[in-house]
Amino acid sequence: MTDTPVLSVRNLVVEIPTRHAVLRPVDDVSFDIARGEILGVVGESGAGKSMTGNAVIGLLDRPAHIASGEVYLNGQRIDTLTPVEMRKVRGTGIGMVFQDPLTSLNPLLTVGEQLIETMREHLDITQTEAQERAIQALEEVGIPGARDRIDSYPHAFSGGMRQRVVIALALCAEPSLVIADEPTTALDVSVQAQIIALLRRLCRERGTAVMLVTHDMGVIAETADKVAVMYAGRTAELGPVRQVLLQPRHPYTEGLMGSAPLASMGQTRLRQIPGNMPRLGALPQGCAFHPRCDRAQDRCRRDPAPTLAADEGRAACWFPVETPMQAKETA
Repeated sequence: MTDTPVLSVRNLVVEIPTRHAVLRPVDDVSFDIARGEILGVVGESGAGKSMTGNAVIGLLDRPAHIASGEVYLNGQRIDTLTPVEMRKVRGTGIGMVFQDPLTSLNPLLTVGEQLIETMREHLDITQTEAQERAIQALEEVGIPGARDRIDSYPHAFSGGMRQRVVIALALCAEPSLVIADEPTTALDVSVQAQIIALLRRLCRERGTAVMLVTHDMGVIAETADKVAVMYAGRTAELGPVRQVLLQPRHPYTEGLMGSAPLASMGQTRLRQIPGNMPRLGALPQGCAFHPRCDRAQDRCRRDPAPTLAADEGRAACWFPVETPMQAKETA
């Protein structure tokens, strides 16, 4: 049994050169994901969640590129691989589940053809073996009548069933890591719960590591083992999900939890974080969150927030929120 994380990201920086400046949608981000573990990556739109996932799987759109940092999959560095080498990693090493299943499925091929093609591309199996595995994969994700529906085209499935097919496609080549980018956003609430439960069960059974990108704190609470809270391209807080959600240390995390309906239950209005996340080309001096933070002091306006390492349970804040235990110790 190895202690090597399935995915290890160290000081990842993604840059986008523009006419006026070089933007950093991902700025010094570090985290690990162990075998069978689900890391939830949460934050507002534009926080850098999806860009981080795209950097890991080598799908950044030019001119965006990894400027510095390292990405390791099962101990092997992958951010320096060529596009051809990286294509081999996607599938056998990394599976992908995106927000809109229609963008992941070829409308001109049956779901069976797509599953078989993926497995034969990455696994040393025959056409007949691939056919049987494809049926098993559809059965495993809960497609009724899988043997009959394997010859159906994507348009013949409902949105929830298409997402199940995409999960089967992501897992069929037996990857060690799955990156799921907003996998339930386009689905209704009841189907969302089914898809999340399915993804969690399959990954637990297979020991697959998962990077789950979402803006939904409820999905994080129900699914993740650890959570990374992102703000303006940086990791604001990282730690075990219960610790971060129940005792947040970063003021931004505290604000996110306070604005959730469950946390605000019994109040006449939802609490909210004032203002908006700054544009990448107009980040304030010092900590990017300080204009919205009621705990901000002179140092926050002067110095960038401290960099958060891959170690759990810390917040990238000069003046973090005290937990009840800390408050008791300092009283």
